[in-house]
Amino acid sequence: MATMVIGTESGGTLVGSDLLERLRAGRLQSEDEVYAICGEPHPMIRDKHTSYMTPLIMDFVRAAPFFLTATADGAGNCDVSPKGDPSGAVVVIDERTLAIPDRPGNRRVDGHRNVIQNPHMGLIFIIPGLDETLRINGRAFVTADPELLGTMLVQGKAPKLATIVEIDEVYMHCARAFLRAGMWKPDQWPDPDTIPTLGAIMAQQKDLPAPDESQGKRQEEYRSILY
Repeated sequence: MATMVIGTESGGTLVGSDLLERLRAGRLQSEDEVYAICGEPHPMIRDKHTSYMTPLIMDFVRAAPFFLTATADGAGNCDVSPKGDPSGAVVVIDERTLAIPDRPGNRRVDGHRNVIQNPHMGLIFIIPGLDETLRINGRAFVTADPELLGTMLVQGKAPKLATIVEIDEVYMHCARAFLRAGMWKPDQWPDPDTIPTLGAIMAQQKDLPAPDESQGKRQEEYRSILY
């Protein structure tokens, strides 16, 4: 294991491998230990979910242009993928069922492969400028049904696949995470030119020459191919 020097609040350092060994030795191993530290949730919070969408929840889903999908394969290896489309692209089939179009991507189809092995899926719906989010947990499957796909056109193009999510739990999530992050406060955003680009990161991962960014950062060709 590589050794990493980590700064501490007191100004000292810890060796990364020693720190990890200590953290593993002291890991929490039961729900009771977690609750003893964090406290028990209020019954209203613990039981806030339903197994169906209300009309207002459906409105939230239709208004959200961005969401995250969390899946895991048969061995439990997890993946989270961002999804984005014009508002209303996610189809509300009924109070317990959603249909998510699959737009052109890198063809890794990580989420689809996972769902085929393990149907459980989690989603978080995000609306720009709004701090609260909507969470949905359920079971999913992938379809190539042409009639459904034909209802999901964007710029005249239908998706090749869609994911159907049958809802087990749905509930709102409070604003604290977005407030802490200053998510919608431009004055707190970093300068994009100070953040490594996709091309630079991939080149470093694969020990390739750094990309030519002399004409500006984030000029990746894929940005012009959305549908």
